[in-house]
Amino acid sequence: MIDHVALHVRDFGASKSFYDRVLPAIGYEPVLTYEHATGYGKGGRPYFWIVAREPAGGPTHVALQCEERESVDFFHAAGVAAGGKDNGAPGLRAHYHPTYYAAYVIDPDGNNMEAVCHT
Repeated sequence: MIDHVALHVRDFGASKSFYDRVLPAIGYEPVLTYEHATGYGKGGRPYFWIVAREPAGGPTHVALQCEERESVDFFHAAGVAAGGKDNGAPGLRAHYHPTYYAAYVIDPDGNNMEAVCHT
């Protein structure tokens, strides 16, 4: 059900150093690193991210995995209809990978909820 989670961090260097040492204890390693973000996972697939972004310690990003793109569309429509704030309409995000199809809705508490299909 959960595809990946991203935590906002204040001091990216300190957080990266911490997670680089802690997560290997449970079999996770850095698999993707950008200037201000690192994704940890297994088999080359990131499941847990740290991102230098404000507000740190505030709203969380949660991505829910979908089997088909139509479900991503339904998720977005239902989220907006339920009073969520559109944070990205359904569509391809090829900068992640060529078949990354996702949509984003801000929930009532400010969390960024994502539905994603990788096929």
